[in-house]
Amino acid sequence: MKKILYVIIGLLLVIQFIRPEENRGESGGPHALQNVVDVPDTVLAVLKTSCYDCHSNTTVYPWYTNVQPVGWWLANHVSEGKRELNFDEFKTYPSKKAIHKLEETADVIKENEMPLNSYLLIHRTAKLTEAQKQMVIDWAQQAQMQVK
Repeated sequence: MKKILYVIIGLLLVIQFIRPEENRGESGGPHALQNVVDVPDTVLAVLKTSCYDCHSNTTVYPWYTNVQPVGWWLANHVSEGKRELNFDEFKTYPSKKAIHKLEETADVIKENEMPLNSYLLIHRTAKLTEAQKQMVIDWAQQAQMQVK
């Protein structure tokens, strides 16, 4: 029993040295959302607070990201989020896809699917008020008409 415990502790120590790549790219660059559609400062502030950690090229990492396997799980989560929607690469989307992403943005907020509950457990400031939800939904619906 002691040997198994030592092996587990040893593995936990070893995996601390295997770090995932961090999402530390350029945010707000030439392909950013605000270069495609008008984004009021109030909406952009909400998106940055509640969405950008997983849906942009820059993530603000909490301290526990340095503890493996938590860091791997977060890296995978951010990678999936960016694959689904990346506000910093929005200009690279074809018009049809960009419009669809704006529709989805409104829908997932309306349905309380985003931000994820698991994210809100730690990031309390990311929780959207009803007024913020409505503001982002209204903006996303209007922005669809701006995409060319």
